[in-house]
Amino acid sequence: MKPWALRSTRIVVADELLSGYLWVDGRGRIERVTPDAPPAGVPVRDVGQLAVSPGLADCHVPVNEPGRTEWEGYATATRAAAAGGVTSLVDMPLNCLPVTTTAAAFAHKLRACQHQCWVDVGFWGGVIPGNAPELPALAQAGVLGCKAFLVHSGIDEFPNATERDLRVAMPLLRQHGIPLLAHAELDLGAEVSTRDPRAYDGYLASRPSSWEDAAIALLIRLARETGCHVHIVHLSAASSLPQLRAAKAERLPITVETCPHYLCLEAESIPDGATEFKCAPPIRDHDNREALWQGLMEGVIDFVISDHSPCTPQLKQRERGHFHDAWGGIASLQLGLPTLWTHARERGATLTDLARWTSANPAHFAGLARRKGQLKPGYDADFVVWDPDAQFTLQAEQLFFKHRISPYLGMQLHGAVRHTFLRGLEVFDGSIHPTGALGEPLLGRDAPLRAG
Repeated sequence: MKPWALRSTRIVVADELLSGYLWVDGRGRIERVTPDAPPAGVPVRDVGQLAVSPGLADCHVPVNEPGRTEWEGYATATRAAAAGGVTSLVDMPLNCLPVTTTAAAFAHKLRACQHQCWVDVGFWGGVIPGNAPELPALAQAGVLGCKAFLVHSGIDEFPNATERDLRVAMPLLRQHGIPLLAHAELDLGAEVSTRDPRAYDGYLASRPSSWEDAAIALLIRLARETGCHVHIVHLSAASSLPQLRAAKAERLPITVETCPHYLCLEAESIPDGATEFKCAPPIRDHDNREALWQGLMEGVIDFVISDHSPCTPQLKQRERGHFHDAWGGIASLQLGLPTLWTHARERGATLTDLARWTSANPAHFAGLARRKGQLKPGYDADFVVWDPDAQFTLQAEQLFFKHRISPYLGMQLHGAVRHTFLRGLEVFDGSIHPTGALGEPLLGRDAPLRAG
């Protein structure tokens, strides 16, 4: 490609907003961000006052291919990612078939994603009972870390790991410099006062915050004992923030993510039968949501990802509205930037805060910090051009993921993506007509693993 430059009055560089030019070199990398115009003959694209932010790094995306591609797949997931300003995603080891718990299954997944991806894609492996001998091979093959469930995952092919399983797996992961990602719920039993399957209150009561509290306490203890980096995925229970705050003060290797649906939605507003709101752990009440925002602002929560977990309309039980039978997952891969910004701006957050939560910190955690997540010289020219001031009402026809099911439909959101660039090439122009599949696999960590 030929060198070119982008001009904007709002370029997000670390903790600053700069007015000037982002120079892209002939290799698709950032040459510099400067007030100075490039030399004569270098094309300049002027986007005026539109914001230019680092491409989002969404490191929690179950793509489901191969095996359950009717739920989602690389072509549709990465297309939706590009439309949402996401330039790097990391695929979860389920709900694909086979699940990514062996090196052979990982090779199968790599073959499945070839020539389909509109953005760059990395991969997590999985920890299940009995697969510890596979973990070194998965690490050597290039997975960025391995995920375990402490409660039933929702599919029988990916059984939950016990404390004994984790004690075997975690030293191996530490030895290979990759983290354990943990779905932190322990099934302690729960009392449900209503038997109405359409009642959201009944579903919420079936997965109380005490399940997360107990699981996180166990994971903190194991991180202390093994030295393995532990990452808490999709934190929903604000009641766990004090123990996480204490663990970080102790400088234990622990990081934490949450999702837009825990920061933007609240249980009091979820109608009975509205199974598009079902996820696990569940969306909790207003006070819990506000406490999560405080944890994010404070830095106890490190970053925000989508946990895009789609399925077919039949599995969502939308016609029956039965919460206990419906698949638990929020489809939102394309919507992380506007949903989060809509609520962040109301709380005084800035564009630099947003970039830290959605780009720099998740890229650092995933081991991509030397080429992704910031607009710095030498980094891939991955960036999103968007209008933070634009308002729109989300309609189904605007969505690019496979099944247009989302709790955000009909909501008014702030922040519209206009263009997305991957390594200096445009992959979203408002109508998603790029020149070809541009994504590449992100194999192996390129930065030392450390918490914080």
